[in-house]
Amino acid sequence: MSKASVEEIKLASAGLRGQLAELFADTSTPSIPEDSNILMKHHGSYQQDDRDLRAQLSKEKKEKAWSFMIRSKMPGGRITAEQWMIHDALCTKAMGNMRLTNRQGIQLHGVLKGGVKEVISNVCHSGLSTMGACGDVVRNTMGPAAPIKDAVHADTQKLTEEISQRFLWRSTAYADIWLDGEKIDPNWIKDPEVNPAVREQTKAPEGDDPIYGKVYLPRKFKIGVAIAPINDSDIYSQDVGLVPHVVNGEVEGYTITVGGGFGMSHGQLTTRPFLGQPLLYAKRANVVDAIEAIVTTQRDHGNRTERKNARLKYTVQTMGLDGFRAEVVRRLPGITTEPPKPLSFDSVEDNMGWHEQGDGKLYCCVYVNMGRIVDRDNGPKYRSCFAEIATTLKLPFIVTANTNLIIADVAREQKAAVDAILAKHGVVHANEAGFTRARKVAHACVALPTCGLSLSESERALPGILDKIDPILKELGLEDEPILFRMTGCPNGCGRPYNADFGFVGRAPNKYAMFVGGSIRGNALAGLEFKSVLGDEIPAKVRTFLEAFKAERQPGEIFADWFARTRTKGAEPTPEQFHIELAERAAKLAGEKVEAAG
Repeated sequence: MSKASVEEIKLASAGLRGQLAELFADTSTPSIPEDSNILMKHHGSYQQDDRDLRAQLSKEKKEKAWSFMIRSKMPGGRITAEQWMIHDALCTKAMGNMRLTNRQGIQLHGVLKGGVKEVISNVCHSGLSTMGACGDVVRNTMGPAAPIKDAVHADTQKLTEEISQRFLWRSTAYADIWLDGEKIDPNWIKDPEVNPAVREQTKAPEGDDPIYGKVYLPRKFKIGVAIAPINDSDIYSQDVGLVPHVVNGEVEGYTITVGGGFGMSHGQLTTRPFLGQPLLYAKRANVVDAIEAIVTTQRDHGNRTERKNARLKYTVQTMGLDGFRAEVVRRLPGITTEPPKPLSFDSVEDNMGWHEQGDGKLYCCVYVNMGRIVDRDNGPKYRSCFAEIATTLKLPFIVTANTNLIIADVAREQKAAVDAILAKHGVVHANEAGFTRARKVAHACVALPTCGLSLSESERALPGILDKIDPILKELGLEDEPILFRMTGCPNGCGRPYNADFGFVGRAPNKYAMFVGGSIRGNALAGLEFKSVLGDEIPAKVRTFLEAFKAERQPGEIFADWFARTRTKGAEPTPEQFHIELAERAAKLAGEKVEAAG
């Protein structure tokens, strides 16, 4: 299928309706055509097959083991006990488990075609939605996970909900197909108040949807909010990042970054990761309007002929940051914007264990191995544990961007009960478990067997690799050092490996491109060290860097700063940084210096 055909499919879809209603009413077949799968993404689902079974089924001349992944949107990762238990019950329609995502949502994998409508309907009746969780629209808005009860945290959570509401696509197709036209009325679906002068400048030239028009966005669009100095929502990896500016304990406005995004293709120098860049500062009342101006600029100027270059990061690169800013400001008549405020972050880590909320209650951030909520045969019984907390204590949860889970609003008299339930099911928060600091924040994407794009293992591989890296860290006395490990099954980078200290990107079965030199702060891009390493070789490769770090570090220096100080990486960011090994880049740089000197 040509890349342009995706645009044609959206244009002809009648508001993303297509033939989805008819296809899912027909349970005689297990799958849907690819053009319908493209539309299905906007409804929050991907068609997948079990790749563990693919070879055997092909040998037997049988159809692939088709199923669907269904993703719930949860602005800021918030989910009530009742909503959690609805998802828990829906696990019976999936693979018996659910996956916390690093965009603070929940994914159910392995849902058969005949169960898709029931799952989506139940998610909607819980007060959440799958609408726009995937597809060429603004997706789930991320926010600070910690449930601190102060004005700043309250405003950032409110902002994630305002953004989610503003950028919901407005076709009735979703309710018609999945809810039989039933009128559900949660707050997130109501038409938001908009500035008419701004909307006049931003509205789509054709179509009923004022923001998305008839062809929606050129590609997916991701937004995250973070409160400095904690960059837990990884704002520099987002199309749009937002950081509040606080005056006397209240949010005055937000600095907005644009153009982050990590997807690329191995060996294709026209593709590469980008970090977001500060664009402007807007007063709080104008922030969502400013985002609308950014989203619609991408709608009108993004690349619609080559999907590999269709993300906002390439639009900003093509227009130039100043040109992009000028177009955004043009769409904000009567609104004054200012230069961005200075930004500074310390870490993307979660604050594990028990903490005060600020209202007399407590919260506990619990480590969840790779975000998979499942009862493990020889390990934690995550699903049973959190179900018991939800049903007996009625406590809400928050999904973190590191795929851990926060138990929130715990009364002091409930703390012992929470601890007892955690212990009963073998679930310990990372501080109790004696994990290395690196282990607490390490993350992998889902990859095999369900992701159709994955080239190698990720979720099923990284824990075993960390089992070999942890002893090295402890041997070298680095168990408490902030070092970020991330792995992803393909170069699309869903596991956000390109700004990690160590990032591993699948190339082929058990083979990974190894990137080094990002930062625990999320504000630096790594470079390609080795084009291909075997999974079993990773711990030894990592050891070499850790030993050098221990020997050469200056007092108080973290790994990211040591690497930046001691490694010659050349001009960056450039395409070569992500596609050509360091040794070749360094040799080229040295040659250029000699030539220049001569």
